[in-house]
Amino acid sequence: MSFPVVEKFVSINGESVRAGETAVFIRFRGCNLNCTYCDTSWANTSKAPAQMMEADEIAAYVAETGIKNVTLTGGEPLLQKDIYELIECLMKNGSRVEIETNGSVSIKELSQKPYRAVFTLDYKLPCSGMEAHMLTENYEYLCADDAVKFVSGSISDLERAAQIIEDYKLTEKCRVYLSPVFGSIEPAQMVEFMLEHKLNDVRLQLQLHKFIWDPNRRGV
Repeated sequence: MSFPVVEKFVSINGESVRAGETAVFIRFRGCNLNCTYCDTSWANTSKAPAQMMEADEIAAYVAETGIKNVTLTGGEPLLQKDIYELIECLMKNGSRVEIETNGSVSIKELSQKPYRAVFTLDYKLPCSGMEAHMLTENYEYLCADDAVKFVSGSISDLERAAQIIEDYKLTEKCRVYLSPVFGSIEPAQMVEFMLEHKLNDVRLQLQLHKFIWDPNRRGV
């Protein structure tokens, strides 16, 4: 089975569990959501140019980089039918695999496989326009190495995030991050909210790559 890879590159992980660490990024074509703030919309359509690569070809590319962390992203990587074949191939080669998923596709099957990737699930808040698609059943399959990320564009978004964190006891299951929609809300406002609402065990996380490089630059 081949995978439509629209972008592959080596950089630092800009967010989530291994933020600040070097990582290889494999970005797949296609997404089932259309978030208002999406910064990779160019990769989401079926017409996006892509290189078709077999699992062993991707694993060979990763091995050549000498980098251990691998982030599978998109688009929505869980739309790739045979994604487990790739996960297994990468992990057998010694890679640490993280999957960045939009939170609307089930992780149940993959979470129970022998070669288990780390999951970073988005919860799409109201500003995304996609909250209705969130699959909260996924929270049953999280472990301490996984994360749920709330990309927030307003105080009302933060209020909704706090509600979801509490309703599903997320800080007891996994790591939890709040991240700003770049340019829509000031990080200081988010810190003030966290202090006011005593959001223990919740981390503020900025997208490092957008501060290091031009926010619109690809391949970083």
